[in-house]
Amino acid sequence: MGIDITLLRELCTRTLERTDLPELGQRSEGKVRDSYVRDGQRTIVVSDRLSCFDVVVGTIPLKGQVLNQVAAFWFEKLGHVARNHLIDVPDPNVSRVRECEVLPVEFVYRAYLTGSTKTSIWAAYQRGDRDYCGHRLPDGLRKHDRLREPLLTPTTKAEKGAHDELTSRAALIESGAISAERYDEAAGIAASLFEAGSRLAESRGLILVDTKYEMGIDADGQLTVIDEIHTPDSSRYWYRDSYERALREGRDPDAIDKEYVRLWLGEQGYRGEGAPPPIPDDVRCEAARRYIEAYEQVSGKSFEPNLEEPIARIRRNLARSSENRQRPLLR
Repeated sequence: MGIDITLLRELCTRTLERTDLPELGQRSEGKVRDSYVRDGQRTIVVSDRLSCFDVVVGTIPLKGQVLNQVAAFWFEKLGHVARNHLIDVPDPNVSRVRECEVLPVEFVYRAYLTGSTKTSIWAAYQRGDRDYCGHRLPDGLRKHDRLREPLLTPTTKAEKGAHDELTSRAALIESGAISAERYDEAAGIAASLFEAGSRLAESRGLILVDTKYEMGIDADGQLTVIDEIHTPDSSRYWYRDSYERALREGRDPDAIDKEYVRLWLGEQGYRGEGAPPPIPDDVRCEAARRYIEAYEQVSGKSFEPNLEEPIARIRRNLARSSENRQRPLLR
């Protein structure tokens, strides 16, 4: 389990920052994922780009492979809880998914009073706000305290380069962004996923602190979970056995997610405005180690990185997968 830091240092010069695969269809670039659409099917290539404060701040070695495989693990594990868009994973960095019409909402679940961004629930509470995304928060809570119950705190879904905005069920419905029926259906799915994810994380010695879900409508008109689920990019994880001790000592709980990089950026005075500072290789390697640890802790499997040149490998694996799918079955 784990990975050689010397290897990570070497891989810092060989990260997958961008793709250009026109044979896969029309390309659109998100903060982390490059998507290609052709004939009603979407091919998602997960890059090594890292987004913090809704800004791409650099790359982390092997991050794309880890994210893609963590998402695939959770999609398979929770497929009985909610319909999702995953078809298959033909390459460590690639997922093929059903095309969906994306809902303009991110469904963010929070179980603890924490966060380091200016839109976090802790930042709002520290300012004295007690109404947060339509929920009333009690007085007397400390940073990192568990909330009385997990809260759904939706945000708008911003385009690349823009910032997601906090909102509420009432505001979304009033604006016409989503109907009450659709919102409530999606909220029910998010609640079930968060409950199931929290139980599994707890069994692996982790706390699923908060996470976000994205959903869309597939070709059959059904609500479908898309993008990613319970990854270190979309979620915050703490170690369960050291959480209480961290609170007693007045420090941040031990974590395995991208909060490590967010905190480093904050120490440099960066909060998402302007150009981000260059991230040193030491920080990039430690972030990669944490991503890999998250995969191994959650899945119970050892992470096996593929060190081939990624673009040639992706092309080869996708071509091979397409051939296998088109080949008639032998009888």
